[in-house]
Order: sequence, then C-alpha cells, then structure tokens
Amino acid sequence: MSSVKILATANRVLKQLRHDPRTLALLFIIPSLLIVLLKYVFRGQPRTFNTLAPMLLGIFPMVMMFLITSIATLRERRSGTLDRLMTMPVSKLDFILGYALAFSLVALLQAVITASVLLGILQVSVLGGTIATIIGAVFAALLGTALGLFSSAFATSEFQAVQFMPAFIFPQLLVCGLFVAREQMARPLQWFADIMPLTYSVDAMKQVTVHSNWTYTHSKDLVVVIGFTVVALILGSITIRRQEKP
Repeated sequence: MSSVKILATANRVLKQLRHDPRTLALLFIIPSLLIVLLKYVFRGQPRTFNTLAPMLLGIFPMVMMFLITSIATLRERRSGTLDRLMTMPVSKLDFILGYALAFSLVALLQAVITASVLLGILQVSVLGGTIATIIGAVFAALLGTALGLFSSAFATSEFQAVQFMPAFIFPQLLVCGLFVAREQMARPLQWFADIMPLTYSVDAMKQVTVHSNWTYTHSKDLVVVIGFTVVALILGSITIRRQEKP
C-alpha cells in the first residue's frame, strides 16, 4: 500500500467529478431537495417531520454515495481504466482506498450541505447538536461509498449496478426502524435488522435527535458503521476485477 498512489488515484477521481455537473448535482442538491420535499409532505405535522428528518440523514447520504460510487467504479472497469492501472505498480487496495478517499471528501461536503439545510434553513432542532449530526451523516455516506465499491465488483453494466440498490438497500430501509420500531417487528425481521448496517446508521441519528449528551449507544452505533465500512473496503479490494473481454 502506497500513500502516494492512493493520493494520486483520489486526485484523478476528484478531477473527473469536477467535470461532471450532473453527478455533482445528484450528490449535493438532490438530498437537500428530498428533505425539503418531506417538509411539505408533513406540512401541519411539524413534530412528525422533526422526528423523521434527522434519521433521513442516516439514509440519504448512504443511498446517494452507494449509487454514485458503484456506477463510477464500474465505469472505470468498463472503460479499461482499471486494466491500465493494473499494468502499473498500483495494487487493488491502493485503487480502492484512493476511490474511498476521494468519495470520503465528497461525502463530507455532501453531509455538511444537507445538515446545513436541515438545521439552518428548515430549523429542525436536534438535542445532540450540529457536530454530532454532521458526523452521523458523514459516517452514513462513508458506508455507502464502501458498499458501492464492493457491489461494483458483481455488476457487469451500469444498469446492473443500479439494480443492486433496490435489492440491497430497500430491504434494509424497511426494517431499520424508520417506519416501525424494530421491537414491534416479527422476530426474524429483528434478527435481519440486527445484522444490517443501515440499522445502526439510522439508530445513530436517533441518538442525536433524542439525547443532548453523547451516549454509549451512539458510540456503539458509529463503531458498527465504521466496522461495516472497513470490511466492505477490504472485500472490495479482494473482489474487484478487470473488465472481462467478450
């Protein structure tokens, strides 16, 4: 593993993103617009919105980064960029970590923008404060980045990469506790929720919403999210492959 190669890979990815305005809009504008839309969906029900909106900061960044990262990585493989990189002294781990670093910086900016809209423009109050809210959103985005890098190894087209989102993300969304408390679900669904990363991302945002102090449960949730992120990056470095020739 080489820090120079990781930084070079990250710099290349960031330059590519800078020249892709549609992707930048999807990353930085759409999450905020979705939260604003939710505000008007629950017009007249401010308590419901104030409860749900912070938890969505544990979901929207993950979903967006999962989608963008998986498609961008697959595009690198299909265009032959990955093949060319592998002829150079750049390991798969350097490639994965370079991508992770680039999208981590993007995730940080996305989280700051979305949290600023939620806490500033929409005036949603969270007991845990702004910093804890942004940290939770950033961790969610990092998780989405790692899962997107991992899932891209199993897709052969951009359409397949998009298909992984409903197959992998939506079941987690249904059981993460956003709609119904996990304790009220059937026991098998509780077991499923307990091993899914989105559960802990959403729960971390719940902790920020209802507790003014940093709790043990909040720390545990973030540690689990980071654990899933690290494991996904390691698996991504193992499973990523070159574009197969027809």
